[in-house]
Amino acid sequence: MLVSSPIYWAQSQVQSSEMHYNGQWGASGMALPVVGCADRRGDHGLHHHGLNPTGTIHWNLEWQALYDAAIQRGEGKLTSHGVLMAETGERTGRSPNDKFVVKDDENGSLTRDIWWGDVNVPTTPEIYQKLSRKVRDYLSNRDELYVQDLYCGADSSERLAIRVVTENAWHSAFARNMFVRPSVSEIESHVPEFTILHAPNFHAEPEIDGTNSHVFVIISFEEKTVIIGGTEYAGEIKKSIFSIMNHLLPGRGHLPMHCSSNTTGDNTAVFFGLSGTGKTTLSADPERALVGDDEHGWSAKGVFNFEGGCYAKLIDLSEEDEPAIFATTQMPGSILENIVVDGDGVPDFSDDSLTANTRGSYPIEFIENRTPDSMAGHPQNVVFLTCDAFGVLPPISRLNPAQAAYHFISGYTAKVAGTEVGVKEPQATFSACFGAPFMPRHPSVYADLLAEKMSQHNAKCWLLNTGWVSGGYGKSKRIRIKWTRALLNAALDGSLNDVEFVVDSRFGFEIPQSCEGVPDEILNPRDTWGDGAEYDAAANRLAEMFGENFSQFAEGVSPDVLAAAPKPLY
Repeated sequence: MLVSSPIYWAQSQVQSSEMHYNGQWGASGMALPVVGCADRRGDHGLHHHGLNPTGTIHWNLEWQALYDAAIQRGEGKLTSHGVLMAETGERTGRSPNDKFVVKDDENGSLTRDIWWGDVNVPTTPEIYQKLSRKVRDYLSNRDELYVQDLYCGADSSERLAIRVVTENAWHSAFARNMFVRPSVSEIESHVPEFTILHAPNFHAEPEIDGTNSHVFVIISFEEKTVIIGGTEYAGEIKKSIFSIMNHLLPGRGHLPMHCSSNTTGDNTAVFFGLSGTGKTTLSADPERALVGDDEHGWSAKGVFNFEGGCYAKLIDLSEEDEPAIFATTQMPGSILENIVVDGDGVPDFSDDSLTANTRGSYPIEFIENRTPDSMAGHPQNVVFLTCDAFGVLPPISRLNPAQAAYHFISGYTAKVAGTEVGVKEPQATFSACFGAPFMPRHPSVYADLLAEKMSQHNAKCWLLNTGWVSGGYGKSKRIRIKWTRALLNAALDGSLNDVEFVVDSRFGFEIPQSCEGVPDEILNPRDTWGDGAEYDAAANRLAEMFGENFSQFAEGVSPDVLAAAPKPLY
């Protein structure tokens, strides 16, 4: 059964301050679920994490109490709709150069399957222990700590019990939005399998602490702990747990996916893509129920969401194009990051003066059209989203199995402005499995699992370009979202299979020649360029880039997959 109406929840048991949030409780009176306890004092188990708190500990506070605390502590302010806004300071995106994994000794079994390199950068147990002691001492001496006991994974048989300990109320609210919130009975028996110690205002000393900067995100599989410091960007919290799930699930034969997902109940789709390619936007479809917007697993049962909320990019958000997401920005319980408001407190989503990576965090219950349990059946369609900055790839193309494996391992897209520190405009990049920064194992592990499950369930594969045509970035605008939606809907409902396709001689995939609601002239990108020779040069260069990137994965890949590589035409 699909949920299509709001769920009404009780208010928090925790007494709040005199704030009335402008009388707003969210759409149709909706507020967030209540499961937890009020304020507690004492460590209540935190000593098991090496913490000896001297201040007040707040356990599992609800959104309203966390809003109050964040305002009182100067961590944020409210919009005209009573929604909490917070700024993340100098780090407005992930810090990939500051992420490490603790490497066991040569006989260590916990990290032997990790693919060490530029993505999975090892650090020593000694460096971790020294820095983690500092983090624990720092947190132990805060006047207040905020603790959330949560789960990662909607499937109760596959979920991971987690605990998030942070010094900031708004980060605690973020964690509560983003992970699966336990029921009252579950909270009483909750035992964390992994714990995040989050100290955003603690800065490392690189020369002493063995880090690259004052920022650090370090995962220890031996201690089952993540320590985060020096950055207030909340996305580091959720992505560290995602990385852990990506290491654990393949060992059980399940595929972890950096993807969004939606379903009609009988027809399920998954959308792979990096930040900014459209996972959240395209999975929010009024005709299809949302499973989740960013992180999923594909098990023997089907698809299940890792998260209990969504983390949407809000830059240039409009009510007309994305009504469901826009509505969440006016629902108290949501959190807006790095948003600029006008004099009346109304957000200006076109303002990127703080960052282009403006974000909104909200519980999945704020999306009315969703699956009730954040789960769905096996996908009939697998969609690879790419934001092609060169304007070379067609708006949509159909891939055969070998091409699907090749493009999944390649993971071509463009880094969109603001998603990482220092990225000011789109840059071509390849990210294996459309999520290399979060994949601890070799990409072939995930590619083999995907190929196996697609073959078993006869799933089709599509490459959807949400970026540019007509000369690429700087020479045209991104493809209109209504055209992208029309192409996607035609692929998912099967109607696109009935039109004429032509094979692209350079990339090998099939391009449809017509689609209702989409101008025919944009479907073949070469036709959108004023100079065909310029297109050929750009396309050849992109084909070469595919080959250069794939060389690192070529060993052990089947001849069919290698033969699916794009071929420059001279």
